[in-house]
Amino acid sequence: MLAACAGGGTPAGSRSSASATAGTAPAPAPTETALIDADPARLPTTRAKALGLVREVIAEPDAFGPAVVAGSPYESDPATWPVLGTDCVWQQRKPAAHVLATLSRYFEVPAADGKGPLRLTAVVTVHRTRDHARWEMAESVEETMRCPTQQLRQGEFIGSMIASSLARGESQETAEDVLFEAGQYRNEELGGGPYPYSWYLSQTLQFTLAVTGKGAKGWSEDEIDALTNQAHSTMLQNLETAVEKQS
Repeated sequence: MLAACAGGGTPAGSRSSASATAGTAPAPAPTETALIDADPARLPTTRAKALGLVREVIAEPDAFGPAVVAGSPYESDPATWPVLGTDCVWQQRKPAAHVLATLSRYFEVPAADGKGPLRLTAVVTVHRTRDHARWEMAESVEETMRCPTQQLRQGEFIGSMIASSLARGESQETAEDVLFEAGQYRNEELGGGPYPYSWYLSQTLQFTLAVTGKGAKGWSEDEIDALTNQAHSTMLQNLETAVEKQS
Protein backbone atom coordinates (compact mmCIF):
# COMPACT_ATOMS: atom_id res chain seq x y z
CA MET A 1 0.00 0.00 0.00
CA LEU A 2 1.16 3.51 -0.78
CA ALA A 3 0.31 6.71 1.02
CA ALA A 4 -1.00 8.76 -1.87
CA CYS A 5 -3.52 11.22 -3.17
CA ALA A 6 -5.24 12.05 -6.42
CA GLY A 7 -7.40 14.78 -7.81
CA GLY A 8 -8.64 16.78 -10.75
CA GLY A 9 -8.55 20.29 -12.05
CA THR A 10 -11.53 20.63 -14.35
CA PRO A 11 -14.56 22.66 -13.26
CA ALA A 12 -16.33 19.50 -12.12
CA GLY A 13 -13.15 17.83 -10.86
CA SER A 14 -11.49 14.81 -12.42
CA ARG A 15 -8.41 12.70 -11.92
CA SER A 16 -5.90 13.52 -14.66
CA SER A 17 -3.88 11.52 -17.02
CA ALA A 18 -0.11 11.75 -16.75
CA SER A 19 1.63 15.12 -16.50
CA ALA A 20 2.25 16.95 -19.76
CA THR A 21 5.93 17.13 -18.86
CA ALA A 22 6.39 13.39 -19.49
CA GLY A 23 9.14 12.81 -22.01
CA THR A 24 10.15 9.39 -23.22
CA ALA A 25 8.06 6.33 -22.60
CA PRO A 26 9.35 3.55 -20.36
CA ALA A 27 11.21 0.59 -21.77
CA PRO A 28 8.90 -1.92 -23.47
CA ALA A 29 7.57 -4.61 -21.19
CA PRO A 30 8.06 -8.30 -21.95
CA THR A 31 5.71 -9.78 -24.53
CA GLU A 32 2.44 -10.86 -22.97
CA THR A 33 -0.89 -12.30 -24.04
CA ALA A 34 -3.23 -9.42 -24.89
CA LEU A 35 -6.29 -9.01 -22.72
CA ILE A 36 -8.27 -7.95 -25.79
CA ASP A 37 -7.72 -9.61 -29.18
CA ALA A 38 -7.64 -6.25 -30.92
CA ASP A 39 -7.90 -5.70 -34.65
CA PRO A 40 -4.95 -3.43 -35.59
CA ALA A 41 -7.17 -1.73 -38.17
CA ARG A 42 -9.55 -0.67 -35.39
CA LEU A 43 -6.86 0.92 -33.22
CA PRO A 44 -6.78 4.67 -33.90
CA THR A 45 -3.67 6.36 -35.28
CA THR A 46 -5.03 9.89 -35.76
CA ARG A 47 -6.51 12.39 -33.30
CA ALA A 48 -9.86 12.45 -35.10
CA LYS A 49 -10.27 8.66 -35.05
CA ALA A 50 -9.06 8.49 -31.44
CA LEU A 51 -11.62 11.05 -30.30
CA GLY A 52 -14.34 9.16 -32.14
CA LEU A 53 -13.35 5.98 -30.33
CA VAL A 54 -13.25 7.80 -26.98
CA ARG A 55 -16.87 8.83 -27.48
CA GLU A 56 -17.79 5.19 -28.15
CA VAL A 57 -16.11 4.03 -24.95
CA ILE A 58 -16.68 6.75 -22.35
CA ALA A 59 -19.52 6.33 -19.88
CA GLU A 60 -22.94 7.92 -20.18
CA PRO A 61 -25.15 8.57 -17.12
CA ASP A 62 -26.88 5.18 -17.23
CA ALA A 63 -23.48 3.43 -16.98
CA PHE A 64 -23.44 4.43 -13.30
CA GLY A 65 -27.08 3.76 -12.45
CA PRO A 66 -30.60 5.16 -12.77
CA ALA A 67 -30.13 8.02 -10.28
CA VAL A 68 -27.14 9.55 -12.10
CA VAL A 69 -27.61 12.55 -14.39
CA ALA A 70 -25.31 14.54 -16.68
CA GLY A 71 -23.39 17.28 -14.93
CA SER A 72 -22.94 20.88 -16.04
CA PRO A 73 -20.66 21.09 -17.91
CA TYR A 74 -21.09 17.58 -19.24
CA GLU A 75 -17.80 17.29 -21.13
CA SER A 76 -14.32 18.75 -20.96
CA ASP A 77 -12.66 20.54 -23.85
CA PRO A 78 -10.84 17.79 -25.81
CA ALA A 79 -8.05 20.30 -26.51
CA THR A 80 -7.06 20.34 -22.82
CA TRP A 81 -6.32 17.91 -20.03
CA PRO A 82 -5.69 18.34 -16.29
CA VAL A 83 -2.08 18.49 -15.10
CA LEU A 84 -0.83 18.57 -11.50
CA GLY A 85 1.45 21.56 -11.08
CA THR A 86 4.55 21.80 -8.91
CA ASP A 87 2.35 23.66 -6.39
CA CYS A 88 0.02 20.62 -6.16
CA VAL A 89 -2.81 22.54 -7.82
CA TRP A 90 -4.53 21.06 -10.87
CA GLN A 91 -4.42 23.12 -14.06
CA GLN A 92 -5.76 22.78 -17.61
CA ARG A 93 -3.08 22.48 -20.30
CA LYS A 94 -2.60 21.22 -23.82
CA PRO A 95 -2.39 17.41 -23.96
CA ALA A 96 1.07 15.87 -24.18
CA ALA A 97 2.38 14.95 -27.63
CA HIS A 98 1.90 11.23 -26.98
CA VAL A 99 -1.84 11.68 -26.33
CA LEU A 100 -4.01 11.13 -29.39
CA ALA A 101 -7.24 12.06 -27.58
CA THR A 102 -8.61 12.51 -24.08
CA LEU A 103 -12.05 13.42 -22.77
CA SER A 104 -13.70 13.79 -19.37
CA ARG A 105 -17.42 13.60 -18.66
CA TYR A 106 -19.06 14.83 -15.47
CA PHE A 107 -22.07 13.40 -13.67
CA GLU A 108 -24.07 13.92 -10.50
CA VAL A 109 -26.51 12.19 -8.21
CA PRO A 110 -28.65 15.16 -7.13
CA ALA A 111 -29.13 15.86 -3.42
CA ALA A 112 -32.10 13.94 -1.99
CA ASP A 113 -33.27 12.10 1.13
CA GLY A 114 -30.76 13.80 3.40
CA LYS A 115 -27.80 13.15 1.11
CA GLY A 116 -25.71 15.83 -0.56
CA PRO A 117 -24.93 15.89 -4.31
CA LEU A 118 -22.51 13.14 -5.33
CA ARG A 119 -20.19 14.14 -8.16
CA LEU A 120 -18.70 11.60 -10.55
CA THR A 121 -16.24 11.78 -13.44
CA ALA A 122 -15.29 9.40 -16.25
CA VAL A 123 -12.11 9.87 -18.31
CA VAL A 124 -10.85 8.01 -21.38
CA THR A 125 -7.41 8.68 -22.87
CA VAL A 126 -5.91 7.23 -26.05
CA HIS A 127 -2.12 7.23 -26.18
CA ARG A 128 0.01 6.67 -29.26
CA THR A 129 1.45 3.45 -27.81
CA ARG A 130 0.86 0.96 -25.03
CA ASP A 131 4.12 2.06 -23.40
CA HIS A 132 2.87 5.64 -23.20
CA ALA A 133 -0.28 4.38 -21.48
CA ARG A 134 1.87 2.45 -19.02
CA TRP A 135 3.86 5.61 -18.42
CA GLU A 136 0.63 7.35 -17.39
CA MET A 137 0.01 4.67 -14.78
CA ALA A 138 3.53 5.02 -13.36
CA GLU A 139 3.44 8.79 -13.33
CA SER A 140 0.06 8.81 -11.60
CA VAL A 141 1.65 7.00 -8.65
CA GLU A 142 4.50 9.52 -8.64
CA GLU A 143 2.02 12.39 -8.53
CA THR A 144 0.24 10.98 -5.53
CA MET A 145 3.52 10.56 -3.67
CA ARG A 146 4.69 14.06 -4.58
CA CYS A 147 1.56 15.87 -3.37
CA PRO A 148 0.02 14.56 -0.13
CA THR A 149 -2.72 17.19 -0.48
CA GLN A 150 -4.00 18.49 -3.79
CA GLN A 151 -6.26 21.36 -4.76
CA LEU A 152 -8.81 20.50 -7.43
CA ARG A 153 -10.11 24.05 -7.72
CA GLN A 154 -10.87 26.95 -5.38
CA GLY A 155 -12.26 25.58 -2.11
CA GLU A 156 -11.96 21.93 -3.20
CA PHE A 157 -9.24 19.58 -1.91
CA ILE A 158 -8.36 15.90 -1.53
CA GLY A 159 -5.87 14.18 0.74
CA SER A 160 -5.20 11.33 3.20
CA MET A 161 -5.13 8.96 0.25
CA ILE A 162 -4.38 5.25 0.30
CA ALA A 163 -3.50 3.63 -3.03
CA SER A 164 -2.93 0.12 -4.32
CA SER A 165 -1.88 -1.12 -7.74
CA LEU A 166 -2.75 -4.50 -9.20
CA ALA A 167 -1.23 -5.87 -12.37
CA ARG A 168 -3.17 -8.42 -14.41
CA GLY A 169 -3.23 -11.72 -12.56
CA GLU A 170 -2.93 -10.05 -9.14
CA SER A 171 -6.55 -10.58 -8.06
CA GLN A 172 -7.84 -8.88 -11.21
CA GLU A 173 -8.24 -9.96 -14.83
CA THR A 174 -10.12 -6.93 -16.19
CA ALA A 175 -7.15 -4.82 -17.35
CA GLU A 176 -3.38 -4.97 -17.83
CA ASP A 177 -2.87 -2.68 -14.84
CA VAL A 178 -5.22 -1.12 -12.29
CA LEU A 179 -4.68 1.62 -9.71
CA PHE A 180 -7.17 2.23 -6.89
CA GLU A 181 -7.15 5.21 -4.54
CA ALA A 182 -9.40 6.20 -1.66
CA GLY A 183 -9.21 9.10 0.74
CA GLN A 184 -10.85 12.30 1.94
CA TYR A 185 -12.55 14.98 -0.10
CA ARG A 186 -13.22 18.50 1.20
CA ASN A 187 -15.49 21.01 -0.48
CA GLU A 188 -16.25 24.36 1.15
CA GLU A 189 -19.37 24.72 -0.99
CA LEU A 190 -20.79 21.46 0.41
CA GLY A 191 -20.02 22.23 4.03
CA GLY A 192 -16.40 21.26 4.24
CA GLY A 193 -16.30 17.53 4.84
CA PRO A 194 -14.33 15.35 4.90
CA TYR A 195 -16.29 13.07 2.62
CA PRO A 196 -15.22 9.79 0.95
CA TYR A 197 -13.20 10.06 -2.26
CA SER A 198 -12.37 7.24 -4.66
CA TRP A 199 -10.54 6.96 -7.97
CA TYR A 200 -10.06 3.99 -10.26
CA LEU A 201 -7.59 4.05 -13.18
CA SER A 202 -6.88 1.14 -15.51
CA GLN A 203 -4.70 0.55 -18.58
CA THR A 204 -5.34 -1.82 -21.47
CA LEU A 205 -3.40 -1.66 -24.74
CA GLN A 206 -2.86 2.06 -25.52
CA PHE A 207 -5.92 3.15 -23.53
CA THR A 208 -6.47 4.35 -19.97
CA LEU A 209 -9.89 4.52 -18.33
CA ALA A 210 -10.61 6.37 -15.10
CA VAL A 211 -13.63 6.94 -12.87
CA THR A 212 -13.75 9.29 -9.88
CA GLY A 213 -16.31 9.64 -7.09
CA LYS A 214 -16.36 12.75 -4.87
CA GLY A 215 -18.56 12.20 -1.84
CA ALA A 216 -20.99 14.43 0.00
CA LYS A 217 -23.07 14.32 3.18
CA GLY A 218 -24.66 10.93 3.78
CA TRP A 219 -22.65 8.95 1.21
CA SER A 220 -20.60 5.94 2.28
CA GLU A 221 -17.42 4.74 0.63
CA ASP A 222 -19.12 1.48 -0.35
CA GLU A 223 -21.97 3.32 -2.09
CA ILE A 224 -19.55 5.44 -4.08
CA ASP A 225 -17.42 2.42 -5.00
CA ALA A 226 -20.47 0.56 -6.31
CA LEU A 227 -21.23 3.39 -8.73
CA THR A 228 -17.66 3.92 -9.92
CA ASN A 229 -16.98 0.20 -10.36
CA GLN A 230 -20.14 -0.24 -12.41
CA ALA A 231 -19.23 2.61 -14.76
CA HIS A 232 -15.66 1.42 -15.10
CA SER A 233 -16.79 -2.09 -16.00
CA THR A 234 -19.12 -0.65 -18.64
CA MET A 235 -16.28 1.32 -20.22
CA LEU A 236 -14.06 -1.77 -20.32
CA GLN A 237 -16.82 -3.64 -22.13
CA ASN A 238 -17.28 -0.72 -24.52
CA LEU A 239 -13.55 -0.70 -25.27
CA GLU A 240 -13.49 -4.41 -26.06
CA THR A 241 -16.47 -4.02 -28.39
CA ALA A 242 -14.85 -1.06 -30.13
CA VAL A 243 -11.46 -2.61 -30.93
CA GLU A 244 -11.72 -6.43 -30.86
CA LYS A 245 -11.43 -8.53 -33.98
CA GLN A 246 -14.73 -9.26 -35.68
CA SER A 247 -15.71 -12.88 -36.22
